[in-house]
Amino acid sequence: MTSSDDGGYVHDPSAFDEDGTHHDDDRGGDEELSDDPPHPAATNREFGRRGWILVGVMLFAFVIAPVAILLFPPSSDHYRFALLILPLAPAIALAATAVWATTRP
Repeated sequence: MTSSDDGGYVHDPSAFDEDGTHHDDDRGGDEELSDDPPHPAATNREFGRRGWILVGVMLFAFVIAPVAILLFPPSSDHYRFALLILPLAPAIALAATAVWATTRP
């Protein structure tokens, strides 16, 4: 049993133009949705500078930082710093760089 005030979808043919576009689109601006999106091969997807910076930060986070912790162990009073803070800094750098490298201007 469905009523018109239950918040569900109710098709209203008068809300559409003759060409099938909806009168009350909530797109929030003058954005037009393309019926024919660009082919992935046509977009700029080269590795480039951003990719190499991401590789460098990954190398730092997964190799250099752990090796530095192993080679230069902290004294007993700085043990908490070594296990919590030192791995956290490369992880934050990696997260920020990954977001930056994957977003295109």
